[in-house]
Amino acid sequence: MQNHPFIRARLPDPDLSTRNIAKHLVLRLLRLRAARAGVDLSRHEDESLYDIACMGAVEGISMPQKDHRRANRRASRLYDRVLRESGVGHLDKHDRERLSPLGDGVSLARISDEHHADVLAATLHDEMPWMAPATEYAWNAMRRSAREGHPGFRLPPVIFDGPPGIGKTHWARRLGELIGAGSLVIDATSEGGSFAVVGVQRGWSGARPGRVFELVLERLSGNPLVVVDEVEKAGNVRSSGGQSFALAQALLPLLEPVTAADWSCPYFRVRCDMSWISWILLSSDLAPLPEQLISRCTVLRLQDVELPHLIVLAERQGRARGLSEVSISAIVDALAAVTPQAEARPSLRTVLRMLQRALDMENRPVVM
Repeated sequence: MQNHPFIRARLPDPDLSTRNIAKHLVLRLLRLRAARAGVDLSRHEDESLYDIACMGAVEGISMPQKDHRRANRRASRLYDRVLRESGVGHLDKHDRERLSPLGDGVSLARISDEHHADVLAATLHDEMPWMAPATEYAWNAMRRSAREGHPGFRLPPVIFDGPPGIGKTHWARRLGELIGAGSLVIDATSEGGSFAVVGVQRGWSGARPGRVFELVLERLSGNPLVVVDEVEKAGNVRSSGGQSFALAQALLPLLEPVTAADWSCPYFRVRCDMSWISWILLSSDLAPLPEQLISRCTVLRLQDVELPHLIVLAERQGRARGLSEVSISAIVDALAAVTPQAEARPSLRTVLRMLQRALDMENRPVVM
């Protein structure tokens, strides 16, 4: 990983303040006067020397209050200039401190070489073979990233269109884990319009940064995988003035690398580089999605999970979770007993619930 500039601002040192600048100016002036007078002030530490200077004189060197007032005025002008040129002068001290970790840039998880890409893709396919179209798409993107020497990995925007319960979210989380970039899942059905993605601008009730920006700020990782689940069910929030805050519209500039590289956060009102973020949109029906959104993504149509794959998954996950062979065999037998004519077919979620239930049963206290 390497540091990459994220926020397009020069964040001032959190310790920088008008008082600290004024203190520096007073001490500088005092030492200049002491040097001209032949007075040695080296035995004084800065803190004690400044405290004595505030009283008006140090070892015969005069420091009247007018000098302190002049230093304060100049410090105030210098501090205001630093803030204006920083790009965050409109923020209060608290928000500048919140953004300060971004001053040194963020890390980008990258694919070191094509062999690394092959290993990651093989691991994904071995764990979830029914997601082969998704894995192949990621594999090609990883190999291209390594071949072209990109500083970080970015999966081009993609829509996974397929039935629920086949592990689309789990696949995306696993890819983020394998790459080392992390992931974030946003449920479009429970989030208000675009607010979860881009945030709520100041002046609105509940103003806050978007969850994507917060994730970058929290982990200092500039290329996480962001999964928007059930994107076709996202609502469209409108303000009292009729302004639309549809999720699909908010995503458009973030899906284009050029516009995402200079995206403005509505809450902090600072520009930042969101171009390395990978967007994975999950859908079970493309019809409600606007053409503008679809045209910016690759659409992959995924099939349901076949029963043999679920059985292999149950065995592997059962052993990974430390289940006994008896419990694993019971789950496998239950799955194998499902006939092709059965109305209710087990899904990935069904298997995971069965594994969790078995784990809970094996770990419950024994009644003596």
